[in-house]
Amino acid sequence: MSTTAEPLRDDSPAPTEAGLERGDFAPPGAPLPPASLVVATYNIRYAVGHRLISGGLMRRAGLSFPGRRPTLVARNIAKAALAFTDGRRMPRADLIALQEADRGTVRGGRQHVARELSRRLGMSYVRAFAPTPADEEPKARQWYLDFEERIRKGEEGDTGVALLSRLPLSGVQRVELPWAECAWRPRLAVAAGVAFAGRSLQVLNAHVDPHAGVEEQLAQLRALLTHVGDEGAMTVLLGDFNTLSRRSCVAARAMLESLGYETPLPTGTGTWRAGPLRLHADWIFVRALRVRRWGVARGLRVSDHWPVWAEIEPTSE
Repeated sequence: MSTTAEPLRDDSPAPTEAGLERGDFAPPGAPLPPASLVVATYNIRYAVGHRLISGGLMRRAGLSFPGRRPTLVARNIAKAALAFTDGRRMPRADLIALQEADRGTVRGGRQHVARELSRRLGMSYVRAFAPTPADEEPKARQWYLDFEERIRKGEEGDTGVALLSRLPLSGVQRVELPWAECAWRPRLAVAAGVAFAGRSLQVLNAHVDPHAGVEEQLAQLRALLTHVGDEGAMTVLLGDFNTLSRRSCVAARAMLESLGYETPLPTGTGTWRAGPLRLHADWIFVRALRVRRWGVARGLRVSDHWPVWAEIEPTSE
């Protein structure tokens, strides 16, 4: 599998509406109706690697190598594609929710992460994004969240959330979650429908604000759930909820379970790491579905997060 870096190509799709784009690399022909689906969520961190804190410290010391970035990111996208298909760390994924999926940024090696990963996987994708502010500096944030590399002021590139699918996506929605204070940190989600087991499966991919307090994080999740149509519909809610404390994990779980959602993940499951530190940031919740098996695809070093996956099937009526 080639990992040669390529610049952002001229055939990259234009947004189909404000802040939303689509692409399709699925092979022709209708896919067979599956009896179960493997869904996954992955904060891919623009495919730059897993060294969040050490990488931030190196940049502060002036030790960075931007000329190597395109090749590094291209290689990591290829590694992620292999992890989602080869069956070693997880079963082959049918639906993938991505967060921090950059397009054309310097930090992301000028790559289009969601599009290139979709191309390698032979999937269609939808992506919601927000423009990079051109006339405002990012506001200060908590010191322990300040190791991340920032998009540069006025960059043409952007970051966003995406859904990749082997099955056709319908009813796509770009969802703006409630946020305040800093235009560099708008919170986005993307929702879509998939035909599954003769019914419609709703899939919602959220990237919740790590800078917000617990109540603000819950408000973002509640706002996303208003985009679920039928209360009895099969639903998968997944993404990076940025539950970086035990309190935030417990609160998010309690709120969603009170609304009829379930998760197979024990509270405190490590899905994000920095050195010896492990936190439970990423979740999969389901409603009107059964989880047959699930896991965390540890060992993949494309991001500071690991992919979280679950195999789902309809509950008996």
